Amino acid sequence: MANSLRHFVGSLEELADYVLGLKQLRCPECGAAETLNCHSKLYGNDPASRTGGQAQRGQRVWCCDRGRRGGCGRSFSIFLAEVLPRHTVRAGGLWSLLERLLAGGSLKAAAQALKLPFALESLYHLRQRTRRRLTVMRAVLCRRQPPPASSQAEALLQTVEHLRCLFPQSGCPAAEYQLHFQRPLLE
Repeated sequence: MANSLRHFVGSLEELADYVLGLKQLRCPECGAAETLNCHSKLYGNDPASRTGGQAQRGQRVWCCDRGRRGGCGRSFSIFLAEVLPRHTVRAGGLWSLLERLLAGGSLKAAAQALKLPFALESLYHLRQRTRRRLTVMRAVLCRRQPPPASSQAEALLQTVEHLRCLFPQSGCPAAEYQLHFQRPLLE
């Protein structure tokens, strides 16, 4: 399915550079050259905006199948690494929440301390979605580096430690995961 094709870039500047070089790239689905075109910008809710504003989350790209171009006609998304596709919360917000949980706090205390603009029920749901995604995340992480020794009993917190260990210089290992592995942290 075309919507499952996703790429991640680090910033809006990198996205602009990527878009400028689209004609030199091959379609990731069909392999055709010189068929990629900008389709539309991706916008979504901006949790930092108090007025419910929109922020650019990425770019749609289309493989042209018109005329003699030989493309497949499919489209795919290029997301900013800080964006969790299909989620309003950003990777930085999720990472801050996970770090607070790793430090031993409750989800409610972490949400209050971080002053996240989401209902507590939404954060419980987000934590549950993250837990359901752990088997995929851990398999990807273990292919790169074995998990560190952990004193944590919960698999979610062990994975947080593994992310921290794999990307020690990053301010947001959740975004770095998406950028490095070119796959979404959450589905």
